[in-house]
Amino acid sequence: MDKLTQIEAFVDVVEKGSLARAALGQNITPVMLGRRIDALEKRLGVKLMHRSTRHLTLTEQGTVYLDHCRKLLADLGYADQLVSEGRHKATGHLIVSAPAAFGRKHVAPHAPQFVRANPAVQISFNLTDRVIDLIREGYDLGIRIGGNIDPNFVAVKLASNRRVVCGTPAYFERHGIPRTLEDLAQHNCLAFNLQGGQQRGWYFQQNGKPVTIKVAGNLDCNDGELLHRWACEDLGLAWRSSWEIQAQLISGELITVLDDYALPQYDIVAVYPQQRHLPVKTRFFIDALKAIYAQPDYWLKN
Repeated sequence: MDKLTQIEAFVDVVEKGSLARAALGQNITPVMLGRRIDALEKRLGVKLMHRSTRHLTLTEQGTVYLDHCRKLLADLGYADQLVSEGRHKATGHLIVSAPAAFGRKHVAPHAPQFVRANPAVQISFNLTDRVIDLIREGYDLGIRIGGNIDPNFVAVKLASNRRVVCGTPAYFERHGIPRTLEDLAQHNCLAFNLQGGQQRGWYFQQNGKPVTIKVAGNLDCNDGELLHRWACEDLGLAWRSSWEIQAQLISGELITVLDDYALPQYDIVAVYPQQRHLPVKTRFFIDALKAIYAQPDYWLKN
């Protein structure tokens, strides 16, 4: 007799309250069901329940074992669902947070294709540069670029990215090229000013350790696209992600400086709360974005 059959018999008897009712539901005799319980107790070497013709009482060991058995059967049921149905069908309402500029350009535009492939899914986006509390605000998924990830969350890398200091050739011709992190104090730095943003400083790596450099300038805002535009208009230095300025770097419109101090990675990641079973809708959307971003020349064409 296999272990699973014994465990199923034990849980069913407890939940039905008697051997007779459980046996009736399984279309077997109470004697046969009783033998399964006996075999389980013999294998474990403990008494799980006291049985009589009218009463069934769990022992202390039986109560503890019941909790674990219920969890085991629930996990097996979920696994069966994934194999038979879940791996092929995503359903439900997916609520996603993403940085404003990145979300507009590289997340939300791919939603129509995703819902066509998964018509039972509805997607809602909140595109904001504010760091969303995913659990408290009820989000399934957050797209983040760099930064620290709460240990209560799982982060899945979607694409590589670096955070670099950039400016136009015209700006550097007028103001010179910074050679060290300390030189940034002599430059007009265009900073992101949303709470918790770049007014705390720009992040680098120096001598193998992370450092924060306080910057200042005559223009700041809470919109990354505007900072990008100001940098392209020769107004100062910006600290931008490589995904955002790739086209301008190739054309020579923008030039990066202080590359030796850039953080080794400031990756684009999908973040979600730790949970036993990741919903299929969330897993499918993450996989879809990873596949799109991995396409050759994607970051050069978009």
